[in-house]
Amino acid sequence: MTIPLKQLGVYISLLFIGGGVGFVGHQYLLSGRPRAVTPTPEVVPAAVQPLSITPSPAANPNPANINFIAEAVQKVGPAVVRIDAMRSTASQSVDSFGDSPFFRRFFGNDVPEPRTPVERGTGSGFILSSDGRLITNAHVVEGSDLVRVTLKDGRILEGRVIGADNVTDIAVVKIEAENLPTVQLGNSETLIPGEWAIAIGNPLGLDNTVTVGIISALDRSSSQVGVPDKRVRFIQTDAAINPGNSGGPLLNAQGEVIGMNTAIRANAQGLGFAIPVETAQRIANQLFSKGKADHPYLGIQMITLNAERRKEINENSKNTFNVSVDEGVVIMEVIQNSPAAQAGFQAGDVILQVGGVAVATAVDVQQQVERSVIGQPLAVTILRQRRTMQLQVTPGVFPD
Repeated sequence: MTIPLKQLGVYISLLFIGGGVGFVGHQYLLSGRPRAVTPTPEVVPAAVQPLSITPSPAANPNPANINFIAEAVQKVGPAVVRIDAMRSTASQSVDSFGDSPFFRRFFGNDVPEPRTPVERGTGSGFILSSDGRLITNAHVVEGSDLVRVTLKDGRILEGRVIGADNVTDIAVVKIEAENLPTVQLGNSETLIPGEWAIAIGNPLGLDNTVTVGIISALDRSSSQVGVPDKRVRFIQTDAAINPGNSGGPLLNAQGEVIGMNTAIRANAQGLGFAIPVETAQRIANQLFSKGKADHPYLGIQMITLNAERRKEINENSKNTFNVSVDEGVVIMEVIQNSPAAQAGFQAGDVILQVGGVAVATAVDVQQQVERSVIGQPLAVTILRQRRTMQLQVTPGVFPD
């Protein structure tokens, strides 16, 4: 079959236009570098029938083989928000170059007044109630009273920071809206390493990003994570968490929130950490009700015992006591006038139980004290000079 040259040119033109980016609007030279040109409009002769292109059928919005990850994301995604916090840094000016002689030589004195620079931070959060109660990390909103909250549907609302707790790195925000989608809270205390973990957030400014992995470990202490000033036992996951994920939810396979993504290790890959949902909920309730969170306080300094540490303690002449066991938590110092001092604790006491729960590490003691109630007696079983005894201590408020 013979094809007229004009028709052949049309088919070739259609072939190239339907190809990859770069064929239309650019001319490729032998050197491999593109040179911009103005595309020539194609003229289709009347004798040539236009191609008939049938669009592919629309994808089924609810395919029968949708997996549990997609189901969890569809369930929770609308309740995950982006939080942009702004804070001024009055120590220097972004336009300070305008005061330089070099700048004024060219522009004279007609220069804008120096502006106070503003730092912008971006994080994530999730909606707890349909009337606009949100939770995020304290470090996301640090230094800000007002933040900008972007919803999944595109709405941008002003948020008011109700309270923040630096001890646990939790903050709460209120936006004025109604009938908002909310998350469903799960249970982190029954987690087992190896379970699925799904993270949703806005890492590196990429909104509504979903990553998946597993629960790789539980009960990581604050010192292990690299934030020794916090009083949290973290969930460890290998689901990708990056800057901007902070404050977003960590989900189980059912789409329930089991934690709040909080920290990453800068010197490692595949290690992310989340605050257990029970801790997040407990602190959030306090912040919403009174604008701050109170933490139980005993007033002791302690370390976890082992054979080597026992030897070091007993050989240190500065210590006024000897330790007779290789396991447990030994009190190194009792803070003067603290609840522990008033209850009769002494340096050298080895803590065995707190609130009827056996403890093996200093982190165990801290966790049980954190779960106690300020102002209510707490039973602590100790070993003193090879004799077991129980003391009653009334936790106070952790000092600022």
